[in-house]
Amino acid sequence: MVKKVLSIAGSDCSGGAGIQADIKTITAHKMYAMSVVTALTAQNTTGVYGVVDTEPEFVANQIDCVFKDIVPDAVKIGMVSNSAIIEIIAAKLKEYNAKNIVIDPVMVSTSGHQLISEEAKDVLVKQLLPLAAVITPNIAEAEMLCGFDIKNENDMIRAAEYIETTSNVPVLVKGGHLITHDAIDLLYSHPEKLDWYRMPKVDNENTHGTGCTLSAAIACNLAAGEALDVAVKHAKEYLTKVLKAQLNLGEGRGPLNHAYLL
Repeated sequence: MVKKVLSIAGSDCSGGAGIQADIKTITAHKMYAMSVVTALTAQNTTGVYGVVDTEPEFVANQIDCVFKDIVPDAVKIGMVSNSAIIEIIAAKLKEYNAKNIVIDPVMVSTSGHQLISEEAKDVLVKQLLPLAAVITPNIAEAEMLCGFDIKNENDMIRAAEYIETTSNVPVLVKGGHLITHDAIDLLYSHPEKLDWYRMPKVDNENTHGTGCTLSAAIACNLAAGEALDVAVKHAKEYLTKVLKAQLNLGEGRGPLNHAYLL
């Protein structure tokens, strides 16, 4: 039977990130994509120009409709910007005993703007992150979660250890923003298991939606029954290939070619 993957995230009207990137990624993995929209955004390759959050009760309604009819084999969670929505999502995922939950904590914009309040961050850390099979923060997001700067690989280890200890779930710290020749990610899982993923950085400035794409691909691979370390490896390989496809759209930082195989 076809595997089913649910994306809980914000909508990107320009199609490069959020729900749209997740659906494309899930479809490229030959799986059935479903979505729960947590926010509408007005954005394109040059920036975000408006956000309207979905009412928490309607987020709950969407989740109910999905789980009562087509039960997901994995769940990817992206943009959740306020505490009420986070609480609802956590409660519903517990109610339905959701499995293979991948959380991409979208907390900081590409320009460095904080996208989540301190209150919401606290609820995220205490109620939602502990439900995950893996958390996938980038450097800026990992810094928000651990409370110190990350400048090198040793800092990545310290940050991953702190986040794993506080959430009690594996964490993938994405080191793509470090100034290195390689794209270096670290998967830290208990007890003190470190898996490094090193791939040459792709010369492509069009990286809109890379975080969404990677986390959605991990969710797909978990839905397929892969072990976490293998799921991350295959997701990294997929992301590298869609970057190498060199799609060039828009006036700013453009989207990826999720359907490069087509």
